[in-house]
Order: sequence, then structure tokens, then C-alpha cells
Amino acid sequence: MKKILALSLLIPFALVCSCQKQDSTAEQQLAQRKTELDAREKALDEREKAMAEREKLVAKPRVAPVAPVPRIAPAEPQRTVPPDLQGLMGKMEELQRRRVPAVRRNQTTVPATEQAASPIPSPTPE
Repeated sequence: MKKILALSLLIPFALVCSCQKQDSTAEQQLAQRKTELDAREKALDEREKAMAEREKLVAKPRVAPVAPVPRIAPAEPQRTVPPDLQGLMGKMEELQRRRVPAVRRNQTTVPATEQAASPIPSPTPE
């Protein structure tokens, strides 16, 4: 009889202890989740405050100065052309000078009606 009594008391005691262990782990997990949520909420609040401050700065009208300060334009820097580029520039100017009279001669020798009717020749061969 003592064995049955001890067994009947031991089984409920074991059940109660196991339930308490499960409850304690569940409570620990719940506490951990709560701290994580609190941290997220705090970070979100900080972001919202920062966004509100940015919006205030953007919405704030910028005040123009009462008397505008005259600006002095910077002086043009003295530009020197390297010698190798000077030669190229001279050749380019010479070609342009030769080209202008040739264009004028073509305009005077070809009647205006033919100029309008003739297509402009392309620089690339077809």
C-alpha cells in the first residue's frame, strides 16, 4: 500500500515539475522576444524622429540675405597652348581659310535652282 501511495504522489509531482520547467523556458523565450521587440521599437522611434527633423528642415523656408553681396567674377586664367597643339591649330586655321573661298566659288558657279535640287554629297563613300 505504501508503494501505491508513494507512486500516486510521485507521478503528479513529476508532472508538476515538468510543467514548471516548460513554463520557465517559455517565459525566458518570451522575455527575450520582448527585449528584441523593445530594441526594434526604440530604433524605429529614433528613425521617426530623424525623419521628422529632416522634414522640418526641408519645409523650412530659406531666408535670402537682406543685401546681396556683390560677387566679383574670377579673372580669366592665362591659357598657354602647348607647342605641339599650336602647330595643329595653325594647320586647322589654314584648312578653314582654304575651304571658305572654295565654298564661295561653288555657290557662285552653280545656279540657286540646281543647289536646291541637288542633294548634299555625303563625306562617306556609298
